[in-house]
Amino acid sequence: MEKKLEGNGLWESSRMILPEHKEELQAWRRRRERRSRPELDEQEKERIDAALNWSLRTRKPVTVRVYDPYEDQIVTGVVERVDRLLRRIRVDGEWFAIGDIIGVEY
Repeated sequence: MEKKLEGNGLWESSRMILPEHKEELQAWRRRRERRSRPELDEQEKERIDAALNWSLRTRKPVTVRVYDPYEDQIVTGVVERVDRLLRRIRVDGEWFAIGDIIGVEY
């Protein structure tokens, strides 16, 4: 009985977990693992803009790192279109917000 009360013994000794508790535990883990959006300086924003324009003009592929709060999202392809009004780009048929781009390599 003493072992159950030490550390995490009470939780681990239980063979049954309610679905509500399991969902809340998973949601808590997701909230804990959430990453904050990195702040880009003006020089980096200009470099990203130049790389996107270069790909649009030359029709050569670039690798774009897109912000995601939980994992790294990397998109490789040719920039087909830049929509300045809606602040988004289209790479291989898929739209991405310019504000979500955190890095570009060519």
